[in-house]
Amino acid sequence: MPLTDLLISGANVSVVVFVVSSTLGVGLGLTVPQILAPLRSVRLVTLSLTANFVLAPLAAIGLARVLSLDEPLAVGLLLCGVAAGAPFLIKLADLAKGNMPFAVGIMVVLMVITVGYMPIVLPRLVEGVSVDPMNIARSLIVLMLAPLVVGLALRAWHPPSAARVRAVVTPVSSISMMFVVTLTTAGHFRSVLSVIGTFAMVAAVLFTVICFGIGWVLGGPGADTRGVLSLGTAQRNTAAALVVAGQNFTDARVVVMITVVMIVSFAILMPLARVLAGRQQAGAIRKDAAAAG
Repeated sequence: MPLTDLLISGANVSVVVFVVSSTLGVGLGLTVPQILAPLRSVRLVTLSLTANFVLAPLAAIGLARVLSLDEPLAVGLLLCGVAAGAPFLIKLADLAKGNMPFAVGIMVVLMVITVGYMPIVLPRLVEGVSVDPMNIARSLIVLMLAPLVVGLALRAWHPPSAARVRAVVTPVSSISMMFVVTLTTAGHFRSVLSVIGTFAMVAAVLFTVICFGIGWVLGGPGADTRGVLSLGTAQRNTAAALVVAGQNFTDARVVVMITVVMIVSFAILMPLARVLAGRQQAGAIRKDAAAAG
């Protein structure tokens, strides 16, 4: 097997391990009421949906036109724009010290809506596209919803056992995340090089930054929810985008564009999550100092 195929296969396996371990770990550490509580804010949920299903797609369309992207690259960017609810949000929210119940709740909401949203919207935006929602839903249910439900059930049934399992699952999630980033970047390195000379990389960077800004503006007054929505809007569900690309397009540049967005978002959002964590800690210190004074 060629090295590139081996790296990509390793990246795919790492993604599965990462997604399952992350969602299982979150379920083991939270309760259903904790996840549902932040979603009771109709305003925050509405703004989250607006950010991900109205403004993010518009940003993709606008950038493609402004930068005059070739059609396959524009389609790849649009697929990222309409696909929300990325499992990587859980790890980013954890790195940012954000509101984890809100991160899990909004991730599930975005993921479920994406399954129904893409088949309705994409055929109206791209001629000749048909989307089978079951192909998207199947992987999301098996890899994300099922582990989350198992974790929540064990946490509700026997918290001590849940804590022990979580102690094992958490490091697995962190290690597999490093493999995802490293193997994905290495495996698709040639694909990324193939679009040098186009505006694909510029579009990916601007799209990620703009989506982060959209989430920041609409994330509400709470720093913990604002950070989560910023990261959640900027981190697109590239797994769902790749499923649709594989079903409908033969031009490899569609998949390449999605891959470029995925790698660029890793590179931008992980450091930003660390910055947000620093802001959270600084805010907590200021509150403690004010309370002590």
